[in-house]
Amino acid sequence: MRQFLKFMLASMLGTLLIGVVLIILLIGGLAALGSSFSMEAKPSTIKDGSVLMVDLSPQVLDRGEKDPMNLNFGPFKFNSRLGLNDILASIEKAKHDDRIKGVFLDLGLVNAGLTTVKEIRDKLQEFKQESAKPVVAFADMYTQKSYYLASVADRVWMVPQGDLDFRGLRSEQMFFAGLFEKLDIEVQFIRGSDNKFKSFGEAFTRKDMSPESKLQTTALLHGIWASYTGDVGANRGMATDRLNAIADSLLVRRAEDAVTQGLVDSLIYRDQALDGVKARMGLDPDKDIEFVSLAKYTRAYVPGTSGNWDKPKVAVVYAQGDIIDGDSQEGSIGGATISAAIRKARKDTTVKAIVLRVNSPGGSGLASDIMWREVVLAKAVKPVVVSMGDVAASGGYYISCAADKIYAEPTTITGSIGVFGMIPNMQGFFNNKLGLTFDGVQTHKYAGMMTVNRPLTAEEKAIIQQFIDNFYATFTQRVAEGRGLTVAQVDSIGQGRVWTGTDALRIGLVDEMGGLEAATAEAANMAGLEADGYRIVGFPEQMDFLESLRASLDAQAKAWVARAAFGDDAALLDTFQKARQARNSSGLQARMPFDLNVY
Repeated sequence: MRQFLKFMLASMLGTLLIGVVLIILLIGGLAALGSSFSMEAKPSTIKDGSVLMVDLSPQVLDRGEKDPMNLNFGPFKFNSRLGLNDILASIEKAKHDDRIKGVFLDLGLVNAGLTTVKEIRDKLQEFKQESAKPVVAFADMYTQKSYYLASVADRVWMVPQGDLDFRGLRSEQMFFAGLFEKLDIEVQFIRGSDNKFKSFGEAFTRKDMSPESKLQTTALLHGIWASYTGDVGANRGMATDRLNAIADSLLVRRAEDAVTQGLVDSLIYRDQALDGVKARMGLDPDKDIEFVSLAKYTRAYVPGTSGNWDKPKVAVVYAQGDIIDGDSQEGSIGGATISAAIRKARKDTTVKAIVLRVNSPGGSGLASDIMWREVVLAKAVKPVVVSMGDVAASGGYYISCAADKIYAEPTTITGSIGVFGMIPNMQGFFNNKLGLTFDGVQTHKYAGMMTVNRPLTAEEKAIIQQFIDNFYATFTQRVAEGRGLTVAQVDSIGQGRVWTGTDALRIGLVDEMGGLEAATAEAANMAGLEADGYRIVGFPEQMDFLESLRASLDAQAKAWVARAAFGDDAALLDTFQKARQARNSSGLQARMPFDLNVY
């Protein structure tokens, strides 16, 4: 009885708490909705002498959310999301806003890919040069990624007992073959005959990295590190050899070492850092600093600017996430959704050029081909330029290759021109571990070819191999046509191999180095538009307020539960999620073999 009462009371308390949260969210949502309607009527809330604060602990997506709630409490704390497009626009706006006296990089965790960070970093470099306003960085501790961003600042500060991680890059993968052996599960991984670098399935079929996987991963790490040290060295006035020596010997082991080695300027506490900001930015030393967050400044009006609603448009179609069949879902690119967006931009006569922003490791081969077709049709009537983000590989490259021009950053991961299929054989698991057996009847010889209850026959494997080889031939033909190469040339740089943006430029897979802004400017130029003679519109159309709220709460609640249960290891759930998506997706997969994150 006592246990019953305990569980009943816990349930009642949980229901009460959920009700309170929903009421708060409803009130907050109505307030935010009312605010959005009255925004234009309100005077600017940005005060003279303000400082733009850049805090990238919220997740940074390519595109900002429509009417975001910016929830920052309970299970929603740290789950609000920023848009790269909004961040770049805010820094651009701050250049010309006399009320903004400088930028304060309040760093620590940076929740964005390295290439995304580079685009923000390059924009801050431009901000410094064109506005002559100070940029200051401060953190309790720096990861390698947050330090990369901090190094662009005029001054880099850290607390006296802080830490700076500077020891180079490492890639480590988890392999499940031993687990599947214990479970009597065989993963039947079939890739293109020549796709020796297409190593996605190796995590399920091997216990270590193949020589080809080690080769391409090593090349990626060295290429990314070279770009990293080149940028850091340029801002800190340090040779790359010196930076490599610091990392190789782990010369930064205490906060004082970071200063001695020239990576940090001063060791100070936050109150001292704030005094330093006031001094460097000419602010009143006796008053608190008027910090303006990115989320707030995105919606701020800059006096002296005028609307541009009558100008022609450059459409930016955002394709971020794994490629799936059908409609887009949270964190995924739906072939039907993105195809419709490209088609809409193509048919809109006020849209003069299209930028396809690709940030995807690939996924469904069928969905990739459907989107590729829409790029081809759009290219026939108006300029189409691709902007690659952190990763545009496999299916992500498939949908990019037909564009008029492709932009990537040096740290972008691209290529992975290859295809695979994966079917688990769970007969041993069902028979030996669970005692389950299966029997059935069928009308035709191959009706049961895709079952997981038995291994594929040699003939069935040969058929699937033929499917994969045919798709690879189509993939290489698409790339050859789009890039002006021969199929043999594409095959020589294909075979599932991934490349950095720098190497992709060298071998002809991309055309220019640059980010989203550079790609957009080039698309406008190709359409004959003046630099200030167009406006940017985003596609696909974003969800309305209530839809966005529901989706945001769902995603934030899942993230909170994952983090509460698994802590820092929550990211490992993505590995299982990707495997599940690959298994459940129809048709063949054009997917990058692994995820590579820099911390």
